[in-house]
Amino acid sequence: MALLLAPLPALAQGLTIFAAASLTDAMKDIATLWLKAGHPPLRLSFGSSSTLARQMEQGAPAHLFASADEKWIDYLAARSLLAEDTRRSLLGNDLVLIVPADKARKITMDATLDVAALLGPNGRLATGDPKHVPVGIYAQQALRTLGLWDTLQPRLASTADVRTALLLVERGEAPAGIVYATDAAVATGVMIAGVFPDASHDPISYPFAVTKAGDTAEARAFMAFLAGPAARKVFVQRGFKLR
Repeated sequence: MALLLAPLPALAQGLTIFAAASLTDAMKDIATLWLKAGHPPLRLSFGSSSTLARQMEQGAPAHLFASADEKWIDYLAARSLLAEDTRRSLLGNDLVLIVPADKARKITMDATLDVAALLGPNGRLATGDPKHVPVGIYAQQALRTLGLWDTLQPRLASTADVRTALLLVERGEAPAGIVYATDAAVATGVMIAGVFPDASHDPISYPFAVTKAGDTAEARAFMAFLAGPAARKVFVQRGFKLR
């Protein structure tokens, strides 16, 4: 992901949006609608919510931040980097276990999960780094709840964001992974083997907010657009749950 270092006034001709990697396809669709509505093109930058939040803390310019969990938008709020009264949690998602499509199977997501059968003797479970990547944090919570964390922690292939974990499974470099349902839906090389119970992890939440440095009328208009019917239709089509 390229880090944009131009000051915000130089970006007045179009908004810069920092968004969680799992929002990639939906936000690209919405950017097309925004352009068709007569606005300048959006500059979209995707990555792990943790990486994007830390870049903004260090001065990377963005008008709006879309996180894959509440933690990293709280992080920016605590540093007074968000515009007041703009934060909205718009979306939810499901946490799923995926396997390569050519090794399709269905797995019951409980403490009876057979790790040896799932991963083999040397395979690893791909997911975001549970130290800071939202999908990895949710995965850790779910595996702890199911009593599987101690067994699976040494077998993790921790990645920088959810799309990298998805790619490892799609390429067959990992026999299984934990991602969001919306990510699995855009990959032809994987299938969902099981869905983690909602009660096994914190609710998956996508909060959006305008940044204090990028608080313009156009940024607030785009925030309203994201909560409007056209964008909500896109989110539903992409498999997100509306809040």
